[in-house]
Amino acid sequence: MEIKVNQVSDSKQEVEVNLTYEEITSDIEEAYSEERKNIEIDGFRKGKAPMAMIKKLYGEAIEYKASEKIATKKFWDVVDQENLKPISTPQLTDIDFVPGSKLFFKIQYEIKPKLELKNYKDLVIEKPLFKLKEEDIDKEVDYLLKPHFTFETYDVVEGKTFRITVNLQKLDENGVAVIGQGSENMLIDLSDEKVNQQIVENANGKKVSDKFVFTFVDEHYHGEELHREEYRYEAEITKIEKIVYPELTEEILKKISGNKAATLDEFKDMLRKNFTEYYTKQSEEIYTNSLLNEIVKNNEFTPPPGYVSSVHKRLIEMEKENAKRYKMPNVDEKAIAEYYKPRAEWNAKWQIILENLAETESIKVEESELEELANKEAEKTGISAQKLLKYYKDSNRGDVLLEDKVIDFLKANNKIKEVDAEEKTKEKKGK
Repeated sequence: MEIKVNQVSDSKQEVEVNLTYEEITSDIEEAYSEERKNIEIDGFRKGKAPMAMIKKLYGEAIEYKASEKIATKKFWDVVDQENLKPISTPQLTDIDFVPGSKLFFKIQYEIKPKLELKNYKDLVIEKPLFKLKEEDIDKEVDYLLKPHFTFETYDVVEGKTFRITVNLQKLDENGVAVIGQGSENMLIDLSDEKVNQQIVENANGKKVSDKFVFTFVDEHYHGEELHREEYRYEAEITKIEKIVYPELTEEILKKISGNKAATLDEFKDMLRKNFTEYYTKQSEEIYTNSLLNEIVKNNEFTPPPGYVSSVHKRLIEMEKENAKRYKMPNVDEKAIAEYYKPRAEWNAKWQIILENLAETESIKVEESELEELANKEAEKTGISAQKLLKYYKDSNRGDVLLEDKVIDFLKANNKIKEVDAEEKTKEKKGK
């Protein structure tokens, strides 16, 4: 087998392969055996015709048909032999098959281009710090207690610790009821922060049969243009109930804490720990994403389109699998595809930059590291280290470890600027 690898561009290679007929004889014979199963010749049962007769009648057609399949198979042999790294579906660009003589073919494929990386060290990246407030703890306690609330019928709304049942009517710009635009017996929890604050304010002091008006503002984007629509409603109160909080007994506290707390102080300490861990994780994730985004932005290039397409398809398939897992009906594949377009391009860019960074900075995952990981997991799972090691290699676990190493390197070689998350959010809204 003669092999020649041509560099077509910085992100594309082409393989030329010359094979003698003798080198593909076994593949040709295999093709005859497969085709024989479906061939019917008068005087013989299906699949039982003599091979010599099949070759005489259909030999040339069978061999030409098999040549493309053989070319594809041999290409992947070349990939292993030459340690080639195609990143998208290879394309057969030329084939010349002469029965009894030779098979020649060319296949093109994309590769990750070599980049001259810049501006990936000594950057100053903002890291938001989330401050835990005592009111966050109190709100979480209230939220977890909701299933245990009871309600007393009341005459008048006195603040937020109430829920009301209303008949709702949409009004036009002149305050006239819009026919067919009403709803009856809507339950509104005034303690819920997501409830329109006009409802909370305008319902206060009202009694059963009283009415109040409020507006609802819908803001949404069409592309980059912000659209704002305002709607007016009239609510007639049909029922008022005061929320009665349960006594915080040991039984209830154990129930809402999953048997992790028996007193209110213990429960609040548990919540503080959970919030702190969550905020720390969120802060780190935002910082990491900002760091990687900045590096991708500093090293702008056009990724191979076939690679972007394969990443895009993979993201769509993952989303569809998640939808199946969570039994989500009516998945809009077109919307999913549109949503993941920019993410696919970003991911393709990052993976190429990642590989170039690893090479530039001599960051590697050694066999011994995979073995060490397999030994640790073997102790936890009871699965043999040998099986785990094979699984890691088959599932490209080394690539995941390499990405972790590169990200750790980037974090160690760039600077953090801590900012108040709440202030930063206000600043963005102000813009």
